[in-house]
Amino acid sequence: MITNTMTLPMQTSQVNATVSNIPSSTPATPAEMTKSFGEFLADSLQQVDAQEHQVQSMNKQFMIGEVNVDQLMIASERALLSLQLTTQVRNKVVEAYQEVMRMQM
Repeated sequence: MITNTMTLPMQTSQVNATVSNIPSSTPATPAEMTKSFGEFLADSLQQVDAQEHQVQSMNKQFMIGEVNVDQLMIASERALLSLQLTTQVRNKVVEAYQEVMRMQM
């Protein structure tokens, strides 16, 4: 039987656990937000680079017969999709920057 847990009353321990997960500090400053966004982008770029290196190593392994073609194609498509996503995010960031620069004060 499927039950909807959203309508069931929460226990006191669940409420306390939920409330404790909410950050109680002051809102982050714009500089802190920019730093965390920059770290997020750097981490994402490193992951894309790692996927590219994985595909290159799998390609070498495929040449000597250690990897199946389906494994190589899946890894290759994942890396390609990651690269395309990164390119689209970059394009949107550039567009947003250009839009901000066109704003009149």
